[in-house]
Amino acid sequence: MARFKSGDFTPFIMRRMEPAKAARWLFGPEPVDENYRGHLLSRWIFLRTLGLIYFSAFYSLLFQIKGLIGPGGILPAKEYLAAVPEYYPGFARFWFAPTLLWFSSGNHMLMAICWVGLAASVAAFLNLWPRASLLISFVCFLSFIAAAQDFASYQSDGMLLEAGFISLFFAPPGLRPGLGIAHPASRASLFLLRWEWFRIYFESGVVKLASGDQSWRHLTAMYDYYQNGPLPTWIGYYVQHLPYWFHKATALMTLVAELGLVFMLFLPRRWKIVCFCIVTPFQVGIILTANYTFLNYLVLCLGFLLLDDQLLRHFTPSKWRSELEAAAAPKPAEEEAAEKFARFAPRRWLKIAGSIFAAWCLALVFYVTTIGLLATLPIGNPFPEAPEQWLEPFRIANRYGLFAVMTHQRYEIEFQGSNDGKTWTPYPFRYNPQDPYKAPGIYAPYQPRFDWNLWFASLANWRQNTFVVKTEERLLRNQPDVLDLFAGNPFASAPPRQVRVVVWQYWFTTLDEKRRTGAWWNRTLLGEYAPGMERLPDGQILFSTEQQQPQR
Repeated sequence: MARFKSGDFTPFIMRRMEPAKAARWLFGPEPVDENYRGHLLSRWIFLRTLGLIYFSAFYSLLFQIKGLIGPGGILPAKEYLAAVPEYYPGFARFWFAPTLLWFSSGNHMLMAICWVGLAASVAAFLNLWPRASLLISFVCFLSFIAAAQDFASYQSDGMLLEAGFISLFFAPPGLRPGLGIAHPASRASLFLLRWEWFRIYFESGVVKLASGDQSWRHLTAMYDYYQNGPLPTWIGYYVQHLPYWFHKATALMTLVAELGLVFMLFLPRRWKIVCFCIVTPFQVGIILTANYTFLNYLVLCLGFLLLDDQLLRHFTPSKWRSELEAAAAPKPAEEEAAEKFARFAPRRWLKIAGSIFAAWCLALVFYVTTIGLLATLPIGNPFPEAPEQWLEPFRIANRYGLFAVMTHQRYEIEFQGSNDGKTWTPYPFRYNPQDPYKAPGIYAPYQPRFDWNLWFASLANWRQNTFVVKTEERLLRNQPDVLDLFAGNPFASAPPRQVRVVVWQYWFTTLDEKRRTGAWWNRTLLGEYAPGMERLPDGQILFSTEQQQPQR
């Protein structure tokens, strides 16, 4: 056996220590130095805006949740959860549907989730115990999403849950942490939030090209975009009438931003600042011209994480600047010695355990999101996908891809009631286009989930959207929680005998037509969308008509 000198082991030991050193660098706190390259200020901004986005989500649910998944709603959560054990017996049912509604799914529990989430989001905005308030917000929102069925199929929900989960490790501890100077965020948590921002853009660009949609390849995707999205705005009306060269330019800019500019994330800080200055007006333009709930607000807020304290400190109060300067100043030798001594305190082991748990969670999210990104590329995904299946019910590691295929016609579903089968009265919507003379509004970040679902349903068959016929049945019973989803009840005294669902085609009027008539929309009736339903004298409800295919 070869003999080793005592010094021969030193390089070997050092090599074995490198992974541990790299892990501490990645998952340990980002230092605050004299160059102000940290992200205390951008973290403070992002977490406050995240609280506001949570607030908008819970606020909109206050007025809808009973009509959506309450006992008298369109898709009752109680019925859904009762069916889950048939496919996921035992403990697996709680993993498949991670929701507090397992304890109770009545209206009181639904409203409690909304109000508790609303209070927690306010606390997050006010920077009160941010980790706890963000955790409560996350659990309450996940509880709704896990039981909302068709009303939780939006990418924006996954974006919020993913950002909310990572922020649990990004936020500082403590009741009133202020800037959290004593507890900077880890590089890993900062990177994963930026990674989400990058993937939202990049994966959306990839799917646009991979879908084969000719309108993106020929740069005509924006020609009728502003009138055919889920909920247009009055600003979008006027933008729609700009010249074709403008729409071609915005289509090209979209592809350049999503497939090119976002790679500035991986370049030095000046490039990140340039990228922020480009994509921020881009997101503001989307917010003004279309109602995509809180989606674009969240992407806009994630963009602030491209900025660092060196830039943002010039726009902050003098008190914060002095705190940053004090934190960046070299520490006296006594303080360094005290910190080294504190490493041997008993609670150090609890901190180590927490760091290991955080590292495991963040590494798992990174792995799943990375294989999701690879799956969108032509190279495919050579890695195991089991972790992706484990995390799927929690929506904390998602695939994104917005507007892969553009919609070039606008169809609107309308519910109508009648007592004689001849005169039909429409149920008025709160947000969807209906009255041609009513201007499209700006509602985001408020999310009218029922109205949104009808837009998606109009692009497919009613058999793929059974919530439509279930809504018919609820209207025939004058179900108050479902009627609250509409702007009014034309049959307030007694429910109608018949309800049918028709589909219209809508398109913007020209500027000249609007000046002459005052109308924002043109529309034409295409036919029935789904079979009508009738309430018999004994209260029984049956399909009353055969569906006639609409002329499209």
